[in-house]
Amino acid sequence: MRKIILNLAITFDGMIEGPNGELDWIVKDETMDYADILNEILSDKDIIFYGRIAYEKFGNAKAEGGASQKMKDAYNLLNSKKKYVFSKTMEDDNSGATFIDSAIEKRVSELKQQRGKSIWLYGGAKIATTFFNLNLIDEFRLAIHPVVLGKGKPLFQNIEDIHKLKLADAKTYNSGVVLMTYKID
Repeated sequence: MRKIILNLAITFDGMIEGPNGELDWIVKDETMDYADILNEILSDKDIIFYGRIAYEKFGNAKAEGGASQKMKDAYNLLNSKKKYVFSKTMEDDNSGATFIDSAIEKRVSELKQQRGKSIWLYGGAKIATTFFNLNLIDEFRLAIHPVVLGKGKPLFQNIEDIHKLKLADAKTYNSGVVLMTYKID
């Protein structure tokens, strides 16, 4: 059975964006090449789940002009994955993505039963909350950045029940970022 893995960057105080959608708080250093990170995230996945806003921002992203071949290859890998967009307002955009507007639990359970690799729940916060409340997330891989924003968009809000997690792995980087992997206990 496929696993759904929520894999996101998050601040120390639990934000996934600044108050105006900023991502400029993401800590970068020489040991954290973005192409390598993207390749690592995608290596065990063949499907990506997006909420509407995350899809509009990142669902069809391409490498910037002048990007290295390594970066172009990472974006090509990203765009080769099957995409599902969960939205009540957005419809087919002729990109090849599948749009889901109802029966989330049923549709996701069917996808999890299919053969294949894991599924990346990319985000955002609303779809992560929905999946969390429906007990559809199997694993959390959170890259915790050593930044406190104080305000912004929190990842976890409106969670209905207590969810106990079990630490599966922790990896530290020179920048102070810690990649925490938790499984549902």
